[in-house]
Amino acid sequence: MSEFIPRMIEVRQSYPASTPLDIPSLIERQLAQAGVAEKIKPGMKIAVGVGSRGITNLQQIVKATLAVLIKAGARPFIVPAMGSHGGATAEGQTKLLAEYGVTAENLGVPIEASMETRKIATTSNGSEVLFSIPALGADFILPINRVKPHTDFPGTLGSGILKMLTIGFGKHAGAINAHRDITRRGYETVLREFSRIILDTVPVLCGVAIVEDQRHQTAAIEVLLPDQIVAGEGLLLEKARALMPRLPLDEIDLLIIDEIGKEISGAGMDPNVTGRDVSGYSDALYGESAQSPRIYRIFVRNLSAATNGNGIGIGMADFTTTRAVKALDLRYTYVNALTSIKVLSAKIPIHFDTDRETIQTALGTLASANPETLRVVRIANTLNLDRLLVSECCVSALAGKAGITTHGAAQPIEFDPDGNLLPL
Repeated sequence: MSEFIPRMIEVRQSYPASTPLDIPSLIERQLAQAGVAEKIKPGMKIAVGVGSRGITNLQQIVKATLAVLIKAGARPFIVPAMGSHGGATAEGQTKLLAEYGVTAENLGVPIEASMETRKIATTSNGSEVLFSIPALGADFILPINRVKPHTDFPGTLGSGILKMLTIGFGKHAGAINAHRDITRRGYETVLREFSRIILDTVPVLCGVAIVEDQRHQTAAIEVLLPDQIVAGEGLLLEKARALMPRLPLDEIDLLIIDEIGKEISGAGMDPNVTGRDVSGYSDALYGESAQSPRIYRIFVRNLSAATNGNGIGIGMADFTTTRAVKALDLRYTYVNALTSIKVLSAKIPIHFDTDRETIQTALGTLASANPETLRVVRIANTLNLDRLLVSECCVSALAGKAGITTHGAAQPIEFDPDGNLLPL
């Protein structure tokens, strides 16, 4: 095993700043323009769906939405609309919401976290469409979710309101049914059919759709009426795709990711950033793959604290650490992987006790006669790409790229006395 590790230089990516939003006023105005208050009769129960993603300003967005509903005389309550997340238990899902500040105490409304579902229809393929029983007991449903490119498939439909209606409100049992169908007919086909059936069957008041920018800041919020959700979400998806952060290199020999987690990406690390398909990838050391960017080796150092041991996505890495493996909650991870039928995502990679040994081993598998030319990149996670470290040989490839600046001189990678990397 070679002890060579390249020197690294700091690189920053700058993005145009999004216009700051007055979230309470924006939501109040949009709900008024949509005529939502006129549809609400005093005492109506409204199930507000909130998911498990790490959405910026989530508590503020939910609180502002609830305020409008309460002012109109409704009795809203929150339904954790997150499929199998939180270990597929009511307690686990309530805990996830609490970590984002979404609690009954903070918002003044109850949380109905039951995992019970009821069949509301059958698809053309014979799959049962299941929906949350507490939500079905409401007069209206109001999902709140971020719209962004999906981690598992490309296309004209991403993660957003339609997915939350299908997977999130379907709870564990409904998510299983949808994903089983997806494995045979494809994501977009199934999600469109399931969500169309739900929109035709369940009384959806409207959806609150959120778009975030490259800095993970709220860039847009739009209230979509039921007949606007399909087209509106498609337009927002294009906006979200244009605002996604990207790695500045098309080919990377070793990508070091400090942390993965469910609040970072539904897949732990976002395939839209890494170019690695959640259903499988090639570890060949030549660039004949359609994947973009092309990354030959990925080293995941740890799980985020907020992921609560759900290490979904660890299987897309080639290497990890013993501490990351010990941090795994196998039940949470396996439930997530088995529900989505993405078994590769839960496989445990080759792991070593220290970062130093892992990096040296990973570089050795690249079989390079000139290790000083290896393109090494280190990032915090796939959500925050405004600051990264790159090996010296990458600098020339970054020259002249818009928004890219280098800072300081190349320095040897620093390790602590235990052989682990110092904080990025």
